[in-house]
Amino acid sequence: MSRSDMTTILTRPDVASATPIPVTVRPRGAATSSSADQVVRRHRDRHRHRMAPPRWLSLLVLVLGWQVTGSTGLLPGDVLATPATIAATAWQLLTNGQLIDALGVSLGRVGIGLVTGLLAGTVLGLLTGLSRWGDALVDPPLQALRTLPHLGLVPLFILWFGIGEFPKVLLIALGVMFPIYLNLHSAVRGVDRALLEVAAVNGLGRWRTLREVILPSVTAPWLVALRQALAIAWLTLIVSEQVNASAGLGYLINNARDFLQTDVIVVGLVVYAVLGLVSDGIVRGAEHRFLAWRAGTVLR
Repeated sequence: MSRSDMTTILTRPDVASATPIPVTVRPRGAATSSSADQVVRRHRDRHRHRMAPPRWLSLLVLVLGWQVTGSTGLLPGDVLATPATIAATAWQLLTNGQLIDALGVSLGRVGIGLVTGLLAGTVLGLLTGLSRWGDALVDPPLQALRTLPHLGLVPLFILWFGIGEFPKVLLIALGVMFPIYLNLHSAVRGVDRALLEVAAVNGLGRWRTLREVILPSVTAPWLVALRQALAIAWLTLIVSEQVNASAGLGYLINNARDFLQTDVIVVGLVVYAVLGLVSDGIVRGAEHRFLAWRAGTVLR
């Protein structure tokens, strides 16, 4: 009998009959995979090596179809310009400085409004989350104000503040503030009580508890709220710049609308989309950078 076929017979008294029960022990080095396991493994390897189409292929087909329908006249240029025309227009706006100037104005507006809304939402979220008095006095009016659609305040802001930069920045700040406030308020209220008790037992004061326990616990929800706030900021910028604006991407789009320049309109919309994707990617990178300690974080 070969070594691979050898089995060791172990015996033990049975509880009922005291009859030795043979137990077969597989010798070390023997194969552990059944034929079914081998079939499953071969099937998995075959699908793993099968080439999947690239993710950009469908987008390329869509753009090519768009170009063909526009070039053949099936899609009129006054309805939607072709991708080639849009690319040429974007290059022209870039070289003559119009796109750079409009982009600078729009980035300034959204930057000031974003910082203002972040500061206001963070301070108010911590105040109402950490203080019962703050929660009782500050949260009710904020919740009432949150129910108002902030984009519906545009006519009122124009009557109050005119058509300058202040109402546009204030509108962006309001849109940014509420996602930050709601997520941070909920996160502070949801901090693990066991962590707070451990901090108290170890003699941590209020400021050290805030810095070493509460703030690390609410960082992840705050970053998620920041991604939501960025999307609202760009949406609010588009609306506010198309109402009595004299500069910016929205002003560029409005002028193009008056002259039926669909290529310029699409260029402005594409720039808005790129700005939104870039800003969201920056925040996602910050999540992976500063929250790598989380077990659920995948850094691949």
